[in-house]
Amino acid sequence: MKNKMKKAKTGKTKAAKVKAKQKVKAASANAEIDANVRTNATNTWCPGCFNFQILAGFQKFLENQIKQNGKKKEDFAIVSGIGCNSKIFDYIDLPGLNSLHGRVLPACLGIKIAKPHLDVFGFSGDGDAYAEGMEHLIHMARYNSNIKYIVHNNQVFALTIAEPTPVTERGYKDKTTPHGVKLAPMNPIKLMLAAGASFVARVFADVNQVQQVLEEAQKHRGFSFIEVIQPCIIFHADIGYKEKTYTLTEKNHDKTNLKAAMERAEEWDYNSIRANTKIPLGIFYQNENKPVFEEEIRK
Repeated sequence: MKNKMKKAKTGKTKAAKVKAKQKVKAASANAEIDANVRTNATNTWCPGCFNFQILAGFQKFLENQIKQNGKKKEDFAIVSGIGCNSKIFDYIDLPGLNSLHGRVLPACLGIKIAKPHLDVFGFSGDGDAYAEGMEHLIHMARYNSNIKYIVHNNQVFALTIAEPTPVTERGYKDKTTPHGVKLAPMNPIKLMLAAGASFVARVFADVNQVQQVLEEAQKHRGFSFIEVIQPCIIFHADIGYKEKTYTLTEKNHDKTNLKAAMERAEEWDYNSIRANTKIPLGIFYQNENKPVFEEEIRK
């Protein structure tokens, strides 16, 4: 009788183990399916465009969030504007909105206020962010909503064939500006620091750099401004940008020191590449103590 009971117990234990393994396999399979964040849309970026690097970095970031942190695609939202960069909306399978030119941030804010549990990511180009969208950018730094904003900066309006933007270097010529740009470019990093952004970073359009900075921004509570230096291979070519970069961690930069961040931001004025050009990459500044907008309005 005891032997029969033992066998029955052993059989139940084995069956339970098999079921547990099946559940693990099923969960793993589901994770693999859910982690597929790409759409089937045909990619229309120019072959070799640095936007592919940004797309791949964002994709790897999302896949890690899903596989390792238990996130679902429904936990994210994506917003884009108008420009070559904003085609990323077509290639990433997330809920979201393809908004108007310069209106990425108000759309992000609306989503975040309505559904504060969502991780909201906005994508703009330098024209979208620094020309049409400048007023929204300034106020988003002030509001400190928990939004991640990625600016693809190639220093031209590439989609409409290379007109200058507010960050185009002095002397740049195109069909709309045959005598060359006469104004000095603005410095978005300095602007964001002065406007009170609580997370300010810059990286080059490299898949690993993009993924890593997004992972750091994901941990941050508040507005994350991330500029990606992304040369346009057709209208504003890579003339040695990457070779002039260095990482702030190499210099033991203190990202909690606003004054030090401003000094590093002044090292590159966006005004072309020269022999002495230095382009710092990484997190310039991070302040974890600034109140978050969508939390404040609910008090």
